Formats: sequence, structure tokens, C-alpha cells
Amino acid sequence: MAQQHAAFLKNPIVISALKQAWQDSHPGVSGGHEEGGFIPRDAAGNMSVDRWPKGAQDTIILPSHPNCKIGGEDIVASFHTHPNTGKDYLQEPSETDRCAVRDDPDLKGAFYEGEFVISQEKIYLIAPNGQVSAIENTRDILR
Repeated sequence: MAQQHAAFLKNPIVISALKQAWQDSHPGVSGGHEEGGFIPRDAAGNMSVDRWPKGAQDTIILPSHPNCKIGGEDIVASFHTHPNTGKDYLQEPSETDRCAVRDDPDLKGAFYEGEFVISQEKIYLIAPNGQVSAIENTRDILR
């Protein structure tokens, strides 16, 4: 893993997409739904965002991404939101989230950093091996 997650969280295209996904997920005590996407990088090193179809309250389905690529570009990260802040919902990545990243053979590209999970207070990173780190305060990144 190249440890470039800090660069993703400074990229204006990525930040704008993360902010929009958070808003689109309708965060609050209940009634929200997960939003997410892939962050691919082209041959010139430019990052973009490819959003996934709208998820449910606490699940989201990834589109096909064979060989850690989307549209012919390397997927360098992915993300999804945890918008429901009520006591019945986890803000940190769940065991299911961790296993989904760890066990997905198509998320093992050489440049894949992991999956960002955006919650009310923190942005977490699930590494390709399933380990979770709280990496930033959400307010500091998505102001």
C-alpha cells in the first residue's frame, strides 16, 4: 500500500465528491442511506470519482470492478457513508465492511489504498487487509 490517503483528502475533486456523497446520504438520527464510489486514477495521475448506485440505510452494493479497475483506470480507493447517527447504527466500519474490503479479490490492485468510511465525526480507512484506522475528523475535511 502506497500510503497516499492524505493526498486523496487534499484533492479538490475527491473532497467535493465526498462532501456531495455525505450530503446525498441525508445524515441524521435515522432515514439516511449509504452513498459511495470508486476513486480511479488515470495514466497521467489525475483522480476522478465514479459514484455507485444509491444504497440502503446500512448497506450498499458495489458495481463490477474486475482487476481493481473501472473504465480502464486503476481504482486507488473507494468510499461509502455511514449517515445514520442513531444508537442502532455503527459510525465506525462494521465487521461486514472490513470483510468486504479484505475479501474482495478485485480490490487487490497494486495502487489500492483502501476504503474510506465517512461518518458524522470521523473518516475511517479500511486497509486492503481489513484493518481500520480513524484518519481524520469529518468536519476538518468536509467543511
